[in-house]
Amino acid sequence: SAVSNISSNIANSQTSGYKRLDTEFEDLVIQSGTRSPITGGVSALTRATTQVQGGIEQSDNPLALALSGRGFFSVVRPTSESPNGTLTFDSQAAFTRAGDFTLDRGGYLVNSSGFVLRGWTADATGGIDSSVLRPIVVERSASLPQPTARVVLQADLPANPPDPLPTTASTVTINDSVGVERQLNLNWTRIPGTTAGTFLPNQWRLTVTAPGETTPTARTVDVQFGEAASTNPVPAGTIGRFVNASTSLSATAFGANAPATVTATVDYGQGPQTITIDLGRFGSTAGLTQTGDTEYRVASITQDGSPSSPFSFVSFADNGDIEANYQNGSRQLIGRVPVITFANSDALERLDGQAFAATRASGAAQTVNPSSAGAGRFVIGAVEGSNVDIASEFSKLIVAQRAYTGNTRVVTTADQMLLEAINIIR
Repeated sequence: SAVSNISSNIANSQTSGYKRLDTEFEDLVIQSGTRSPITGGVSALTRATTQVQGGIEQSDNPLALALSGRGFFSVVRPTSESPNGTLTFDSQAAFTRAGDFTLDRGGYLVNSSGFVLRGWTADATGGIDSSVLRPIVVERSASLPQPTARVVLQADLPANPPDPLPTTASTVTINDSVGVERQLNLNWTRIPGTTAGTFLPNQWRLTVTAPGETTPTARTVDVQFGEAASTNPVPAGTIGRFVNASTSLSATAFGANAPATVTATVDYGQGPQTITIDLGRFGSTAGLTQTGDTEYRVASITQDGSPSSPFSFVSFADNGDIEANYQNGSRQLIGRVPVITFANSDALERLDGQAFAATRASGAAQTVNPSSAGAGRFVIGAVEGSNVDIASEFSKLIVAQRAYTGNTRVVTTADQMLLEAINIIR
């Protein structure tokens, strides 16, 4: 039994995720007593080492995933495959440390032993369903267009603008509901005072226009900075409040350090599209300010929309998230890989292909996020090797051989003693 386990260990010394088997021997007693115990031999007991970490090695495979610490991947064995690559699966759940995953023709993440990775799946909005584990399938079709819902502006308006004021505007390319690129214009003008040729200090009018919409509309709102917002005093040069918002435009009310946003509703013929323009926070220098001298300076203007784009590759994140990446740089959350832990993982039943099954002695499977509740963490682009030490196995082999040879000498000696007993009467 010991030689059998040693043989298996040596044969799998280069197998990804393999856990060696050690052998312990137990005394068998036929009759016990303080003066005359009678031994009945020895029993070989196999001890698992699933909790002993194997060495983690970097891999050229970007989908390789190693576990550093306690736990297993949840996997399932396919039983059949349809012509289009769709798989049906065995009803028995399996668990493994072999994370050398690759993407097969059906979009499944499969390790070298043919087991398919299971995890929590995500819906179209990126919400994770952690109630059930399912085989992970990567759809390699083009991404759906993402209409722009948010524009973030970081800019500085002049505190002492020249007269006449040069063009003060920002233009950002956005995406409508079918992914077509459109332009959204943010124009800043000074607000006239009560006397001709004068302007209200520290006050600007924002005009939002969307060229190409079915009914062209100019949406306006007045932005008051610092002392101009007398009912909401804030530091000079920071947004104090919004007033006089026009139709199809709304603005948030003042709140200390609260988001200062303006929301416009546009329509390019596919129905209303709501776009929130983030101008920072009330009373804060984050976002839009009025601290410059004579020039309008834009630090950045970004938006969250994207057109449809072909699939590029799939990737893992440190927290187990699986993302589809597209050629335009956008990403879509597909699911999340949890870690499966057991109270006594050494009591798991061994299956073919470095896999295990739960038993009564192992306890029920606990599904947790990586690096939580005592579970291990993921190492991306790496695989866990076998925890077999070749030198140690050869040492154990020599010891087992010597012990076996010694036992054969006992049998030989006992046989000679029986011969001598027979020869007494001769």
